Amino acid sequence: MSSTNVETVDVVIIGAGFSGMYAIHRLRNYKVVCLEAGDGVGGTWYWNRYPGARVDIQSVEYSYGFDEDLQQEWSWPEYFSAQPDLERYANHVADRFNLREHIRFSNPVTRMKFNEAENLWHVYTATGGHFACRHVIAATGSLTAPNLPPWPGREQFKGEIYHTARWPAEGVDFSGKRVGFIGTGSTGIQAMPIIAEQADELYVFQRTPAYCMPSGNRPLDEAHERDWKDNYPQRREHILQTYGASMVEYPEFSAHDCSPEQREEILEKAWNSKSAFQLIVAFSDVMTDTAANEIVCEFARGKIRSIVKDPEVAELLCPTTYPIGGKRLCVGNGYFEMYNRDNVTLVDVKTAPIVEFTESGLRTAAAQYDLDVIITATGFDAVTGAMDRIDIEGCNNRKLKDKWADGPTTYLGAMVSGFPNMFMIHGPSTPAAQAQMITTGEWQVNWTADIIDAMEREGLNRIDVTEEAEQEWAQEVDMGVLGTSPPNVTLIATAHAS
Repeated sequence: MSSTNVETVDVVIIGAGFSGMYAIHRLRNYKVVCLEAGDGVGGTWYWNRYPGARVDIQSVEYSYGFDEDLQQEWSWPEYFSAQPDLERYANHVADRFNLREHIRFSNPVTRMKFNEAENLWHVYTATGGHFACRHVIAATGSLTAPNLPPWPGREQFKGEIYHTARWPAEGVDFSGKRVGFIGTGSTGIQAMPIIAEQADELYVFQRTPAYCMPSGNRPLDEAHERDWKDNYPQRREHILQTYGASMVEYPEFSAHDCSPEQREEILEKAWNSKSAFQLIVAFSDVMTDTAANEIVCEFARGKIRSIVKDPEVAELLCPTTYPIGGKRLCVGNGYFEMYNRDNVTLVDVKTAPIVEFTESGLRTAAAQYDLDVIITATGFDAVTGAMDRIDIEGCNNRKLKDKWADGPTTYLGAMVSGFPNMFMIHGPSTPAAQAQMITTGEWQVNWTADIIDAMEREGLNRIDVTEEAEQEWAQEVDMGVLGTSPPNVTLIATAHAS
């Protein structure tokens, strides 16, 4: 590519989701360009338009805290806002702070190379763009690179195939259709009850059942909203000091301190609480003690058995192979009730896996299913996926893909040794989707911007981290997951799964 086409800027930001938009605002005293693959802002809430998509953290929390006027002027219609309202909020922020002037839409980044002599990154896009910059901020998102099913025969299927993370903006009409839905993570749990109301038949292909509790969603109470707006500064500060960056209530008593009757009362209250994740913090030791966790697991299974009328279906829907909190706790509205509908069939693909697409549908090891529409909610190449799909070359011509061949290594989840002046937001070895991502994203952007500001003041051209620092951070993360609790406690590690 000819150097005459190079556009020189101070900072390239990749992604115009919530973290990328705030990075534009925080660094607007520099020459900044943001490269966004989509044609609109909002990141996750731009791409994920599937039926029922909504946030599972209260929207008064899941929102920006950097501007008090913004906090006061914006009103959410519901406790847990739906995708259209979150996208509307993202557009409001982009317009209010004049962010669009810095964003190049429909401009996916395909390649990046660090020039050691210049101390500059050269960033290339699919549309032919070429940018030279001192710093790159990769706000690429931890759940942005969809996983596509690996089964053969996809091109033979004569019906329609959709991935929930690339849903048509105009929507899909399922009237009169036989629909196969693959995946029972948080996306499937939100989408399927709505699809079941439209479709003639819905076949749910389940490999691993999910723990799911009711959202308790409803129109936002005016007094609740007023209380938050009156106390936003204190609440935001508290959130930053809290595990998961959320206003979840953490008790001080163990499950073993309570009688069976007391435990039942506490768990029933948590099940019906306004906080979607209160069940996994109903006791102080749910996430650190196997026996305490199993008490909560069995309570949740009891709820499933009480809701689903067919005992065999109910047992298939009961998770038994992992602790509650071992995968992201799902929040739904009518998910288990959906299985009482005559037009919904649960297909167990743990015992009889999907083998291939066919002209007329899907074939498992046990049967053929004729379908008009196949929906894949098969998750993401999480955390590293978006970065891995860009050809990134750092010092000594080393590719990031090669460096991460045996697993991602980072310092603080933000920087990678040998890739100077490149910062990641919600990168590997950060909480990512296990925490409230707008608040933690703001914090990480501020940390990054402070470094860039300090380099500017001190006349520094390059910042890098050592591989020793990466190793120390990896050890610290491993200790947090595996062994800092007392000898008689088993720490239960969590990982997001869609």
